[in-house]
Amino acid sequence: MAAGSNPTPEALPSRDGAGASHATHLTVVLTRPAGQSDALAKTLHDAGVATVEFPLIDIAAADDEAPLRAALASLDRYALVVFVSPNAVDYAFASHDAIWPHALPVGVVGPGSVAALAKHGVEAPAYQVISPGASADDNDGARFDSEALYAALETLLGENAFEGKRVLIVRGDGGREWLAERLREAGAEVETVAAYRRLVPDPSIGAWSRIHALLSDESKTPHAWLVTSSEGVRNLAELAHDHLTTNEQAHLKRAMFVAPHPRIAETARALGFDSITVSGAGDERIARTLLSLATPFEVQPVQSNPAQERMSDTNASTTPTPPTSGSAPRSATALPPNQPFTPYEMQQAKPRGNTLLWVVIALVFFAAVAGGIALNRRIIKLDQQLSHRQQANDSQTAELRVKTEQAVASVRQADAQLAQLEGKLADAQNAQQALQQQYADLARNRDDWTMAEVGQMLSAASEQLQLTGNTQLALFALQSADTRLAASDGAQVLAVRKAIAQDVDKLKSAPSTDLTGLAIKLDNAIDQIDQLPLSGEAPIAHATPHASTPKDVDRVAAATGEPKWKVWWKQLVAGIGEQLTSLVQVRRIDHADAMLVAPDQGYFVRENLKMRLLSARLALLARNQTTLKSDLHAADNALARYFDASSKQVQTVRDLVKQVDDGSGAVDVPNLDTSLQAVHQYRTRG
Repeated sequence: MAAGSNPTPEALPSRDGAGASHATHLTVVLTRPAGQSDALAKTLHDAGVATVEFPLIDIAAADDEAPLRAALASLDRYALVVFVSPNAVDYAFASHDAIWPHALPVGVVGPGSVAALAKHGVEAPAYQVISPGASADDNDGARFDSEALYAALETLLGENAFEGKRVLIVRGDGGREWLAERLREAGAEVETVAAYRRLVPDPSIGAWSRIHALLSDESKTPHAWLVTSSEGVRNLAELAHDHLTTNEQAHLKRAMFVAPHPRIAETARALGFDSITVSGAGDERIARTLLSLATPFEVQPVQSNPAQERMSDTNASTTPTPPTSGSAPRSATALPPNQPFTPYEMQQAKPRGNTLLWVVIALVFFAAVAGGIALNRRIIKLDQQLSHRQQANDSQTAELRVKTEQAVASVRQADAQLAQLEGKLADAQNAQQALQQQYADLARNRDDWTMAEVGQMLSAASEQLQLTGNTQLALFALQSADTRLAASDGAQVLAVRKAIAQDVDKLKSAPSTDLTGLAIKLDNAIDQIDQLPLSGEAPIAHATPHASTPKDVDRVAAATGEPKWKVWWKQLVAGIGEQLTSLVQVRRIDHADAMLVAPDQGYFVRENLKMRLLSARLALLARNQTTLKSDLHAADNALARYFDASSKQVQTVRDLVKQVDDGSGAVDVPNLDTSLQAVHQYRTRG
């Protein structure tokens, strides 16, 4: 049979030796995700075993499918792709539209994943699919887990095949890291992407009804649970704690469980489940194990000697056992116990027909017959010795049996009454919560909703007022809130409107401050700092000696009556004086500190002035009046001390600083605390 294929009734053990299956009394609870147990359920139905669908895990697409699609879009980067489950295969191929590369090996854990790959067209021999037990003729003893897959990868690809290679692992959210860690230790660069996520299901009322019926004290139907993941076992324990009674939980802990892997069985054992059988992976082995568990529940006549019958009657009368959930009705033959927890690594392989094996079987059979005869004789002797003791204890045993039955009936009745009381208490609590919610909803009348909306409006207006200083916007919000409250005439509503009116008057009387305009003026002043001339650095025009045009000597001499030489001499001296005067310029510097500034220190003077103006701008936006005034005065003093006061640019910058200083007198803006406090008192009914 191919790995991962579903068994047919002919491939499973026959119920009557002739190939036909008789109906059994066992019910199997299938806990796989919805829609993943159809083939197994059909096989069990054909064999006469009833099933109940009770999923313990819901499968959904990953929250973020982008990493998966990105990885599948660049498969040429990887030397190996590993799918950890059939769900990983289905969700990955749902996101991958292109043809799978033929040269890219694929690793899977179990036969179910092999079948899922084949459903999407990826199967041998066209593709290299690596799985545990894939090369064996009979893989009943094969393990199907991460350890076995890693061993198969090393066997087929080589121990050093992963050195420096990239490996992609497609899985659900979370999961074991064992395989990824081993591959990294082997030198591989491992990337993991989530193709799906697991959720705790919410079983329907009908499903819970069938589970309650199986686990009830009156149920006589034996049943077994198929658990296929450790997370499903944990979900079962959580759901049982929330939805089952104490008696039903006790019956569940004693029910038969079938797990395909020892790790799942260990998880179930740790959670308190008693009877666990490990079947191995694959629907074929799971179905075979379930049918083997169903065999003891068929009523078959068995011949026995009188001594054995007497021993059975004696044991039954001496140690009465109350019936438990999941046990079959007492019949002529005692039912064998559930199969013990035996990991499938220790299970024997199926016997093959060869001569030596048949000889050994024959010898063992004859030895067993001889031992049975000797044991039978010994039992007869022991029965004769114990018969007189049995007669003496019959009366005491009968009395003890009656008392035990009465105690068991009392306990059952008390448990039933306790379960009914717990159900009524839960219903009462739910009804009380519903009534409280309805009362709270009815208590919030129209005024409450209006006041909540007004409070939200005032809170937003207060924040905007403190951030931007826009009193007009806050005034509009207060007027809108007063308009909304005008329709109510309650005493507390009138108190809130009175508080709003006070804040309106406060905003109307507050001066309006254009913080944005003042900040722009400071920005303009900062931009001009680098072009301002320091004291003594103003450019000097090139001096050119000049004098007035000389006058006519003859005319001047005739007019004044002076000698010509004397007139000529005066004009010469006056021209030389005018030329010398034009070559000299005199400047006045009021602050001597400006003369001590070296030329290379002018850069630091300008940077310090910029820092002062930037600090003033931050104080302006933060409405820090003290810091703002201090920085503006310091900047103006620096401009007057170190810069040329006669320069137009310096005068312009000082004028901007003065405008900001004059306009910052109304930086402090009022608040809306009165209105907000009134709304808060209304909500708390203070």
